[in-house]
Amino acid sequence: MSAVSEAVIALGTNLGNRIENINAAVRAIAKLNGVKIIKASSVYETEPVDCGEDDGYFYNAALLVETTVSPSLLLGECLGIEAAMGRVREKKNGPRIIDLDLILYDGFKSESFELTLPHPRVLERAFVMAPLMELYPSGRAPGLFFGPHLREIGMDGVVKTEKEIIIPIY
Repeated sequence: MSAVSEAVIALGTNLGNRIENINAAVRAIAKLNGVKIIKASSVYETEPVDCGEDDGYFYNAALLVETTVSPSLLLGECLGIEAAMGRVREKKNGPRIIDLDLILYDGFKSESFELTLPHPRVLERAFVMAPLMELYPSGRAPGLFFGPHLREIGMDGVVKTEKEIIIPIY
């Protein structure tokens, strides 16, 4: 049996029924072999960052998972879910039905073309750190001390919603 590691997957969407997109992705993640969802953050509505102002507001959230699969395989599974849900990458940071980013993986560090962990822009983005703070209230996750960065950049444009993530049990 493989060792169990913690990982965080960030979810984002700004097209269609955003909460259904998030929950469809969560259902798909819950079905992955070797992946167990431990906790979900709240859903945040956020202003577009690094994309067109007319691209619409995003819903963002994060999942804490336990996994026995490698970081590369987990990323590949997430990309497969994006494709199955109809994600089309027409332009960098363009509108998307779903975006699944592997943010961190149990202190694993990598800088390659395929995979950079922790995610290279996590400390610049309140819409990633706000959900992460719910998963790690101390502001410290395995291999990532993000609390001071969130305090520094603030929560402008990031608002917690009443929307809920439903974690299925299969």
